[in-house]
Amino acid sequence: MIGGVGGGLAEYSGIDALLWRVGFVALALAGGTGVLVYLLLWLLMPAGAGRSEAEAVPRPPAGPRSPVPGVTLAGLLIVVGTLALVARFTDWDLDSTVVLGSGLLVVGAGLVVASFTGGRTARGALIAVGAVLSLALIAAESVPWDKAGGGFGDRTYAPRSAAEVRAVYDGGVGDMTVDLSDVDVSDLDGPIRTRVDHGLGDVEIVLPRDADVQVTVDSGMGEVSIFGRDGLTDGTFEGSGTGSWVGDDEFEIILDVDAGVGNVEVTRG
Repeated sequence: MIGGVGGGLAEYSGIDALLWRVGFVALALAGGTGVLVYLLLWLLMPAGAGRSEAEAVPRPPAGPRSPVPGVTLAGLLIVVGTLALVARFTDWDLDSTVVLGSGLLVVGAGLVVASFTGGRTARGALIAVGAVLSLALIAAESVPWDKAGGGFGDRTYAPRSAAEVRAVYDGGVGDMTVDLSDVDVSDLDGPIRTRVDHGLGDVEIVLPRDADVQVTVDSGMGEVSIFGRDGLTDGTFEGSGTGSWVGDDEFEIILDVDAGVGNVEVTRG
């Protein structure tokens, strides 16, 4: 309803707009890909023709609806629901690519059946569904959504000691800030190793000024800046100050960042 994507797909495919909207919500909750797919379609789909009623070209009478889209949609929902139950109540680890790929198989089978039954409505609806699932699958393959287990919303983490620093900070959709500037690194038994996994949104990481650090950033889509150096994705950086641990060729912090879509900025407090 935000950008009219569901209504446009409904007009083209003959499938009710409510079903399209429910599908986008389901994809958004199943790994977050629905958000990106909706935004892409919002940008790529043509706007309405905007003709007046007098200028509008009358459409030919619509023929009888083919049952193939409805049956295929029902099969798609059954397959996705079954996979969700299997993932929920068994030890099988089914990520979003498995679910989306299975959905594409169902739609492909529906297109095969539709090619024998004829009718533009049947094929157009299934092609539209297949296009949405294909975009979602591409997004799921290219962006680490399955690592984004943090859900939705902005998040800020500010541990006060080395013991409070998490091994992994998981983010989903929204901006994330990890502020380690107050962590005392003067008396460590070993380096602090931490990893930031994020899906969609900007990532800001603040490190202590007096820490020697090793930073590695793997970003899917977005700009990367490490200590003011744009485009830099990895390196070792000496801290500042007069402490005996500064510049001693031993890292106080080893940081790995795996970001999907969004900017990544690493600074010092």
